Amino acid sequence: MTMLNDKKRPELLIPAGSLEVLKVAVLYGADAVYIGGDMYGLRAKAKNFSVEQMKQGVDFAHSYGKKVYVTANITAHNSDLDGVREYFTELKKVSPDALIICDPGVFEIARKVCPEIEIHISTQSNNVNYGTFLFWHKLGAKRVVTARELSIKEIKEIRENIPDDLEIETFVHGAMCISYSGRCLLSNYFTGRDANLGACTHPCRWKYYVMEEQRPGEYLPVYENERGTYIFNSKDLCMIGHIPDLVDAGIDSYKVEGRMKTALYVANVARIYRQAIDDYFDNPKTYYEKIPYYMSEIEKGTYRQFTTGFFYDKPTHDTQIYDNNTYVKNYIYLGMIQDENERGMYGFTQKNKFSVGDSIEIMKPSGEIIPAVVMRMADGDGGEIKSCPHPGMKVYIDAGVKLCEYDILRAANECS
Repeated sequence: MTMLNDKKRPELLIPAGSLEVLKVAVLYGADAVYIGGDMYGLRAKAKNFSVEQMKQGVDFAHSYGKKVYVTANITAHNSDLDGVREYFTELKKVSPDALIICDPGVFEIARKVCPEIEIHISTQSNNVNYGTFLFWHKLGAKRVVTARELSIKEIKEIRENIPDDLEIETFVHGAMCISYSGRCLLSNYFTGRDANLGACTHPCRWKYYVMEEQRPGEYLPVYENERGTYIFNSKDLCMIGHIPDLVDAGIDSYKVEGRMKTALYVANVARIYRQAIDDYFDNPKTYYEKIPYYMSEIEKGTYRQFTTGFFYDKPTHDTQIYDNNTYVKNYIYLGMIQDENERGMYGFTQKNKFSVGDSIEIMKPSGEIIPAVVMRMADGDGGEIKSCPHPGMKVYIDAGVKLCEYDILRAANECS
């Protein structure tokens, strides 16, 4: 068992694609949140943040003693460099805790324009050996994100060969990419949308066949399945049951993938990893006893089955999903409490349909889950309704219990 007395409790780093989700991440257990701006990050389809929203998010996180990192991890072309300079000049006013960068040219601009902001080296830089870590450290980087292709053993060896003040960040949960360190060309080839400029169309989730040169139009399944095969479709990473190994490897920050995920996903993953990390450091025995609980709660979120990726061995065919590209979705997101009306009902913007009489669960920032039943429902004008079939409408409910701002409502998915 790892001796914890001399081990630093790792940072839990959670993604956010909007200001609302940033607040959820902070309240539900994140030590730090990473976000993207309107430009120069690798999630162009995410909602992303304006500079003003970034400022609000940073101020909110700092008020809770949490950190915010801004992604600027595109592989920049000549035409991007002037814009990057202007962008970093704007970010000086925001004062994020770090910039996440992969491109050496962008790194140099950041060093000159905003030297007071820490630089973290993105996984997109293919960081697979301690020599690379030392290279970036010499240039002034504070942290390097490991490539997803590294094992626990390799990460531990890196830790043993780099200075104590150089931090290691590693993905521990979320979607895996079929390409090495995410450096994918498929999207650009098929659609003209460059994954390395933030516009990935996720062709790894598409269905593929083989066509023989002399038999045009005759499509042969790559795998023995009449529906074709999703040969690039990886299972999702999940290391919730392996916290001791991550601690032993000397990883400083546990990173969750998912800047395009919902508030429900972020809240659920943040609260369970928060509990698991704290339980292990407070009492390892408690952690080991609760692993089945952590897994059952994580599985209440949206995911594509789970794998430990490259951490223990090279992935095999068992880490891929060949017959579909759909998620397991055991619970649906109903909404997040925003306010209370004069009738003592609680309002939120509804995300999925539900009705009076339905059983729901209330997820609180403390980690508590409260079962409840929808007793009454009203529309935004106060008129009583029996259901809310239109996503995006403002509704008010009485669930028989006191609710608070940022409480998240979910319901079991009867179709799962």
